[in-house]
Amino acid sequence: MEEMQFAAIVLMSILTLTLVFLLPKHTTRSVVISYSRWMMAGGTALLTVQFFLQYLFHFRQMGVTQGVLVNLLFFVPSSWLLALSILWLQRQGRIGWDLFLPGLLSWILTSALLVIAALIDLHPLLKETTELRYAELASGIVYFAMNTYYTTLLILGNRRLRRALSNYYDHETNDLLHWMERSVLMLALIVYGVPILIFCQGYFLIIYALLVFYFLYYLVFCFICYVVSNDSQEVNKAETNAVKVKMDEKNDMSVDDIQRITAIVDRWVTSGGHLKSGITMQTVVTEMHIPRYQLATWLKTTEWELFNPWLTHLRIEEAKRLMKDHPDWSNDAIANQCGFSSRTYFQKVFHKQTGMTPSEFVER
Repeated sequence: MEEMQFAAIVLMSILTLTLVFLLPKHTTRSVVISYSRWMMAGGTALLTVQFFLQYLFHFRQMGVTQGVLVNLLFFVPSSWLLALSILWLQRQGRIGWDLFLPGLLSWILTSALLVIAALIDLHPLLKETTELRYAELASGIVYFAMNTYYTTLLILGNRRLRRALSNYYDHETNDLLHWMERSVLMLALIVYGVPILIFCQGYFLIIYALLVFYFLYYLVFCFICYVVSNDSQEVNKAETNAVKVKMDEKNDMSVDDIQRITAIVDRWVTSGGHLKSGITMQTVVTEMHIPRYQLATWLKTTEWELFNPWLTHLRIEEAKRLMKDHPDWSNDAIANQCGFSSRTYFQKVFHKQTGMTPSEFVER
């Protein structure tokens, strides 16, 4: 047990120091990333303190109840800060007090329950009592409810962000958002499994603790990769564009406008504009000489609804035509001709759209 606690101290300390001292040069240009970094560093720092106290005073060796009290006092604010750090990124800092308060109130309520129960009947602070066990159970329920609330917000945030990117960029967004989705999933596994870490003992506790350490390392590592990559800038742009266009999309489009935009789109497709690699919605509307909100509203009238699925459909249809006319062409040539960024991406999208590989399509 002591060896595991010592390893946790070392790991959490390294993660905290990395966030505090090694990332500032990458975050000075973004206030959003800077705030998110400090919240994540606060979460890992609290875990460092918690494991240090457990290691120094041997609370776990005193009994499960004593260890639970200390764990809850630190796990609640740590989980809250880690969830907020990702939520802050998802919403680009647009978080009101209504999203801060549930975690803060949960921390205050949990602390009050534990401290009052520990001091009742003038018992020593860490003496095991029935009141303290009931308080720990109630605190565990509060902790569970808080994390259910934030996990739901994070999942909905991922869906909203993926939809925003699908409407403004023609490239694959899975790689861009997959780290965040995995991080949310792992964070949920951590917080929902904390009762195992708190209340259980033995080998099962050790195995789960190792998984927690790995998940926390992965969460912070993914955040670091996000900060130092250029993908974060694209997420910021997509979120900004989504906010700007959201109000415009509320306007209904008349039948005449739909016909006019359809004619413009047909001319653009006929000229091969959809076969250019790396285009965005902004570059498309610039070439069409129409406002962006008109194209976004027009897309709502189609079966694809969003920019990325619509553009992918056009390219896949062109790829099918080329493979029928030129069955000897390689996948690299087809991908390059149809505007796909790589052969691998083309093959992946083609299989997803048609249910077969390009070679199977040619054979049929």
